Amino acid sequence: MLPPFHILPGSPDRPGVTWTDANAVNLAVFSTHAAAVDFCLFDREDPAHELGRIRLPGRTGDMFHGEISGELITPGMPYGFRVHGPYLPENGHVFNPHKLLGDPYARQFAAPSAFHRSMLPGRVDSGPHVTKAVLPPLESDVPTPTRLETPWEDTMICELHVKGYTRSLPHVPEGIRGTYAGLAHPSVLDHLKALGITAVQLLPVHQHLDDGFLLERGLVNYWGYNTLGFFAPEARYAADPANVINEFKSMVEAFHQAGIEVILDVVYNHTCEGGWHGPMAAFRGFDNLCYYRTPPTDQSQYYDVTGCGNSLDLNHPRVLQLVVDSLRYWVEEMGVDGFRFDLAVTLGREPRNFTRRAGFFKALRCDPVLSRVKLIAEPWDLGRGGYQVGNFPNYWSELNGKFRDATRRFWRGDKRVLGEMATRLTGSEDLFRHNGRSPLNSINFITSHDGFTLRDLVSYNEKHNLANGEENRDGDSHNQSFNHGIEGETDDPVILELRARQQRNFLTTLFLSQGVPFLTAGDEMNRTQGGNNNAYCQDNEISWLNWDLDESAAALRDFVLRLVELRHRHRLFRRSKFLTGLPVNGGEPDISWRRADGARMTEIDWGAPHYPALSFALECGIFMALNASHEDLEFALPEGKTWHCEIDTAHPEKSGVPADGPMTWVTNLSVQVWESEDCW
Repeated sequence: MLPPFHILPGSPDRPGVTWTDANAVNLAVFSTHAAAVDFCLFDREDPAHELGRIRLPGRTGDMFHGEISGELITPGMPYGFRVHGPYLPENGHVFNPHKLLGDPYARQFAAPSAFHRSMLPGRVDSGPHVTKAVLPPLESDVPTPTRLETPWEDTMICELHVKGYTRSLPHVPEGIRGTYAGLAHPSVLDHLKALGITAVQLLPVHQHLDDGFLLERGLVNYWGYNTLGFFAPEARYAADPANVINEFKSMVEAFHQAGIEVILDVVYNHTCEGGWHGPMAAFRGFDNLCYYRTPPTDQSQYYDVTGCGNSLDLNHPRVLQLVVDSLRYWVEEMGVDGFRFDLAVTLGREPRNFTRRAGFFKALRCDPVLSRVKLIAEPWDLGRGGYQVGNFPNYWSELNGKFRDATRRFWRGDKRVLGEMATRLTGSEDLFRHNGRSPLNSINFITSHDGFTLRDLVSYNEKHNLANGEENRDGDSHNQSFNHGIEGETDDPVILELRARQQRNFLTTLFLSQGVPFLTAGDEMNRTQGGNNNAYCQDNEISWLNWDLDESAAALRDFVLRLVELRHRHRLFRRSKFLTGLPVNGGEPDISWRRADGARMTEIDWGAPHYPALSFALECGIFMALNASHEDLEFALPEGKTWHCEIDTAHPEKSGVPADGPMTWVTNLSVQVWESEDCW
């Protein structure tokens, strides 16, 4: 039984829960086709026990609303909604009041969310079994962190998982390992600052649902690309779930105090409700036909371009409002500095085809808050015309998949990649020059969470995903990797040295190319997942970073520190304009491409199918020689300067060594970076 309460029609103006007094909230939820909405309260001590239901008395257009006051209306009170309406699947309507729905605007959940069979279609009540949202605090005890607004030319991104980054880090107190508080620990901040990282990109931190098929295998949705609550920080990453909002904001503030921005990996292309016969957790139950894309000829199915069973329909104004409100909340209230949009092409489909003029892009461009934060697209999805690298609006940056692929192919020794490698090294002008863009629109990466780690990229020809329980069918089979003679782990010193050298080659290419470098956490210290290139369900040592560094891991980390220092020292590696090959101020060209003998590259050289080497000089005195062949090659150093070798991936201990003549031998499969005294 509910204790006495008072109810008024309330206001439709602000979706979700809004405190109007110490024991009073305004509730407003969206549904075009519903007949009625019930607000349901649950027992704090026994969240499976439903105390009662209150019919929202007000309806204005497509908003149901009410203001409720009473002694139970206090922060932390579990709640949900039940929605009444037609059940006509052939028309896209599947209203079912037997299913308790999470508030799409919920700020906080009591605990991690997991699938339960009662969430599936039918008359079984899901209320006792699902994780509830809870009424949020009246106000946060932690001020909103002030954003940093680091310029793109100074930005270096590290992608990491909130739990996996510190779960095994001994310097972090055991009670906060794997949490937001753990990420804010000084040892984490010191490590990231030493690496020159200016922004962390966190894998999804929105409240998400663990899939039923994973739970049956004893696994969970570790990555979290399965969103239930677009406003709620994931409860499982909080040292104290009841204090999750404050803990998250304190983490952001700690990063900001260290000079590090926080970018969230966000998933607005689909939700946790899966395909047509999937669980009813929130959106489907409020108004299936409005939230999801359906084929115009069959509204009993979904138009799925995400591979996850459904696609959110941002062409609907209320869905677009939800996404924009969510983004603004994370910026204005939680203090984050930007977003990486998962499968961002889906967000720009109107109705089926991608366009950079989509309403979603316009909404962000016109928004006084969101137009000022960092916006990064994963520029593809699984639908027709889904690969759109280079085609996003000019105020967006993009994960440059072509940089990743060309770099992998070049160091693997593939044919006819020389010209493309040169283009990727210099900022991918073919993709980003149009529409007023620059090299800084290119987010350069070799690896990400999705695929092999850097160590595995040079250790495995094939994926090894049996631990995922899908008989190795999951994960991408097109990895452009090379194991250098033996699949997986080995004690062969020759192969180990070659693999280590190739890792240094990849990292040198990454940090010294034009564009914004993106480092996957752990690649700087030899992290392996044992050949698993799709560890989305592995909340264990496969995914957690190993901080017990052996000699090779420590050496790789130290090598990365030198690369970072070199990039920071020279703005030549951080240009905001494309290189032209033309003289600078009447002097030397800003870049000159050279053959190994020092002669300028010709069209014949660029088209040579088997020529695996490349060198170039930057204006004031940087010379890079890349030898992807299996033979040592002699390169001519540019004349008229005094040169010192700063990086040699075949001899990583070598630094600052002066040239002993006009030529330099570059070991097979290695890079040398030379600096002239003119740059000092």
